[in-house]
Amino acid sequence: VQLQASGGGLVQAGGSLKLSCTFSGRTFGSYAVGWFRQAPGVKREFVAGIAWNGDLTLYTDSVKGRFTVSRDRYKNMWYLQMNSLKPEDTAVYYCAAVDGAVSIYGEVYTYWGQGTPVTVSS
Repeated sequence: VQLQASGGGLVQAGGSLKLSCTFSGRTFGSYAVGWFRQAPGVKREFVAGIAWNGDLTLYTDSVKGRFTVSRDRYKNMWYLQMNSLKPEDTAVYYCAAVDGAVSIYGEVYTYWGQGTPVTVSS
């Protein structure tokens, strides 16, 4: 299984970005996907997650109401729509997958993609 996050970039505060997570390789199975981020000098943190069938989504408090996680099962792609971005959202964003339940804990996830950087200017 290979994951690749994309869609990051530079945006002004208040703007939006949509991150994509492409899933390839062994794609059968019930994979939950989590989005994490890591800013320089800061511990990696959970941002959002979605169960394999989409019936459960999780968000860290700081992004609730601004970020939306979704999936397109037919394309094997997952998305993180980020609205009302703030400078404190600046980080490298990663998607991760696990053949199991969605979780806020990074150590649960088996597969990780390369990150995509997001920079929000004030």
